[in-house]
Amino acid sequence: MQLTLEFGGGLELLCDSEKIHKVNVDLPNGAAADDDFTMKHLLSWVRTNLIKERPEMFMKGDTVRPGVLVLVNDCDWELSGQLDTTIEEKDVIVFISTLHGG
Repeated sequence: MQLTLEFGGGLELLCDSEKIHKVNVDLPNGAAADDDFTMKHLLSWVRTNLIKERPEMFMKGDTVRPGVLVLVNDCDWELSGQLDTTIEEKDVIVFISTLHGG
């Protein structure tokens, strides 16, 4: 499944300072071809394959840390089911940190 993942607000620093990633993500092991691919699966994949340092700055448990805005095709994931949001081919997922030092 081809996806575009974008990181902003400082999160790109956890991914070798690259803001935009065009990725090809496979279904999790043991998943049937007709199973839905969800944000929960994607976050696990991102933690394993894209986050190069300090994964605790991006994730807490199975979800993103508080203060990380997640958009799926420009829609706040809180409106579409958060971890249960179904991801489809060519979706664009954006992660933006809203936390700033001061």
